[in-house]
Amino acid sequence: MIRAMWTAATGMTAQQINVDTIANNLANVNTNAFKRSRAEFADLLYQTTRLPGTSASNVGVFPVGIQVGAGVRPVTVAKEWIQGNMRQTNNDLDLAIDGAGFFQVQRSDGSVMYTRNGSFKRDNTGNLVTGDGDMLNPVITIPSGALSISIGQDGTVSALLPGVTQASQVGQIQLTRFDNPSGLVAMGSNLFLDSFASGPPLQGTGGFTTGFGTVQQGFLESSNVNLAEDMVNMIIAQRSYEVNSKTIQAADEMMSIANNLRR
Repeated sequence: MIRAMWTAATGMTAQQINVDTIANNLANVNTNAFKRSRAEFADLLYQTTRLPGTSASNVGVFPVGIQVGAGVRPVTVAKEWIQGNMRQTNNDLDLAIDGAGFFQVQRSDGSVMYTRNGSFKRDNTGNLVTGDGDMLNPVITIPSGALSISIGQDGTVSALLPGVTQASQVGQIQLTRFDNPSGLVAMGSNLFLDSFASGPPLQGTGGFTTGFGTVQQGFLESSNVNLAEDMVNMIIAQRSYEVNSKTIQAADEMMSIANNLRR
């Protein structure tokens, strides 16, 4: 009965992590290019009273053993890198990656991070930056007074200046991908940091380098959170938490009965 309490406690802890993960998914349902997470679990050690295949008292062996588990533990909270829906905005500086790849940005402290959120702006010097002011890397500067901005699927940025009839190229957006994007470290603000697990960053041109997606101007990638699926998962997690708490209550009542036995 004591073991049942500890086993149920691991189940409650696991479901709390599950609920926290789902809550974060639901909170970011309208976050550009957000990737939902999924909590994964594994069972704990088993106390083995009898192994299957051991000799029986009579002729033969036991076909099934006796093993009692000790509960559950969280293994990972993994990102699901499924493409989100494309939402048309008609904004010249809104970019979406159709396929694999990340935009590379440089923070004010000099660190390089990666994002799929292509909602870019121009700062006071014409440089393309994120909403938090992180600069697109390599740096692309839009000339002052540009009448229009055109960005091709390969990331070529062109600007039409006053007094000329043909747009001139002002930069090239490079995309970055990783062999194991699940190994990236989420830093918040739609940013990811590479790690040993993700592998080194691989750079290329959108649509023309194998393994990279294309850049779509005037679109933003929506969150890939599935509201119906996560609401169902929330209910399941809540019920699992409740059942584990009932197990603790049942074990406590059984102990109380044993303590109150009379001869």
